[in-house]
Amino acid sequence: MDSKDRQIIRALQQDGRMTNQDLAEKVSLSPSPCLRRLRNLEKSGAIRGFAVDVDPAAYGLPITVFVRIRLERHNQEDVQRFETRVRQIDEVLECHIMTGAMDYQLRVVVSGLDAYEQFIRTRIHPIGGIASIDTSFVYSTVKKTAVFPRLD
Repeated sequence: MDSKDRQIIRALQQDGRMTNQDLAEKVSLSPSPCLRRLRNLEKSGAIRGFAVDVDPAAYGLPITVFVRIRLERHNQEDVQRFETRVRQIDEVLECHIMTGAMDYQLRVVVSGLDAYEQFIRTRIHPIGGIASIDTSFVYSTVKKTAVFPRLD
């Protein structure tokens, strides 16, 4: 991936709905080579898809929660069971394996505190093998972006 490919990616991260003509102008290419580069980025997996950035509150999920989980045991079976189950839970938007005191950090969206309680009781606890759960509720977001920093 070269700097022109990165320019294409950053431009699309800023506005994924722009036409190829507009994209080509923004990155100083003619439309045909721009489209060829875009298709190559998609084919290689560097661009994995296009999505809509939706306001969770407008959608009906105004509460974002960061949930840190530590497992009781770290054997292959328990880890696989936890990761497989978490992938199936719609409220979990992200799940990261972490260093430090906790094993995983989840970003979760829910409609309210009652919904969060039900999420823990009916979705997380039944997984089993969890030693501890630490929760932080987001009350405001200072910055959120999907645009990568420049590398040039």
